[in-house]
Amino acid sequence: MTMHLPRIVDLSETQPNRRRGGDLRAMLTPTAVGATSGFMGLAIVQPGDRIGEHYHPYSEEFVYVVDGLLEVDLDGEPYRMKSDQGLLIPPHVRHRFRNVGDVEARMVFHLGPLAPRPELGHVDTEETESAERVTPPERTEAAS
Repeated sequence: MTMHLPRIVDLSETQPNRRRGGDLRAMLTPTAVGATSGFMGLAIVQPGDRIGEHYHPYSEEFVYVVDGLLEVDLDGEPYRMKSDQGLLIPPHVRHRFRNVGDVEARMVFHLGPLAPRPELGHVDTEETESAERVTPPERTEAAS
């Protein structure tokens, strides 16, 4: 069994991923820290912005709102989330997030277990304006 040493990752060490909208930062990932059970990151969503609808066929997603007011659609049903609230999104549940407040929203997300291959981790179900403007990176593990 491979042993990995503890590692602190600063937000400034991460690259923004805007393919699905918002600013998604994969922080603790297999590539960055040798994680084997899942990955964790931060989503930064400006007022009026959103993270496009998608689902995870292999992973459940844990979400914790640190700051702001978000609306999340779960299989088409809207729910409000505010600071200090958490949410479990089971595998295969379609979800999208919108910042419905007037300040930046920040949410921590964790997905696990990992998909067999990174490209199988997310299934997008809609295009976002950000996806049309930004050329996606060659390989990413992020995106809530």
